[in-house]
Amino acid sequence: MDITTMDRGQITLLGSAICAMLSMHFTVQLLSQHLFYWKNPKEQKAMIIIILMAPIYAIDSFVGLLDIRGSKAFFTFLDSVKECYEALVIAKFLALMYSYLNISISRNIVPDEIKGREIHHSFPMTFFQPRTVHLDHKTLKLLKYWTWQFVVIRPVCSILMIIFQLLGMYTTWVSWTFTIILNISVSLALYSLVLFYHVFAKELEPHKPLWKFLCIKGIVFFCFWQGMVLEILVALGIIRSQHFWLDVEHIEEAIQNVLVCVEMVVFSVLQQYAYNVAPYSGDVERKMKMNKRD
Repeated sequence: MDITTMDRGQITLLGSAICAMLSMHFTVQLLSQHLFYWKNPKEQKAMIIIILMAPIYAIDSFVGLLDIRGSKAFFTFLDSVKECYEALVIAKFLALMYSYLNISISRNIVPDEIKGREIHHSFPMTFFQPRTVHLDHKTLKLLKYWTWQFVVIRPVCSILMIIFQLLGMYTTWVSWTFTIILNISVSLALYSLVLFYHVFAKELEPHKPLWKFLCIKGIVFFCFWQGMVLEILVALGIIRSQHFWLDVEHIEEAIQNVLVCVEMVVFSVLQQYAYNVAPYSGDVERKMKMNKRD
């Protein structure tokens, strides 16, 4: 098909498809490197689940574009796929950090050198926890529960949201109730990750945890806040159907899906650095030996 004969909708679909394929290409490239240098299954399994987040988001958004005039329940389902996977990724990221520090909650393994370390809670968590607590097995278990509660709450809320919409009972107050519950849940999960990072920043520094976390947080941040901004712009009439090939009811979903497809290419490239295979391929050890010789 000649691109000059394509309308705006077809060009948008083509561009989004290319972005989704690029995201898959970079992710599969990184994934194959980890499988080739399969040295630490516990860490690398978590990494593979995390780096698959970008192509899953891209493919999910592209499917939304293919049937952009679908029902509200259909779009809720697509959003739920992304957000449920997000919950799994957050849990796996914490598991990866535990692995770096040789911590095992299930086997009650906490290295002696990190026991007793102070953890400082900030507002509003100080309403529920002492401002300062000392790290032990119980504290680490609590941080794990704070992360995993989102893994449970997110899919449960997704199923209930779809059921309410199919039954025609998804009113404004029901929508706001789910929004509040999910925001509290994800905030608690992210808070536990940030707290964990601050406590062990020195030990985790060689593993570039900040870049790893920012890749996850960046995907979540862009998807959530740009959706909020688009919703406001449509409500204010700044984005109108005259600007696009769609009726105003579906413009917000279409723009969000297109932006996600483009952004996932960027994040799949960033993951090449954040989740690089070098620590498992021996490149890091070779560089350290060369530096010592110099």
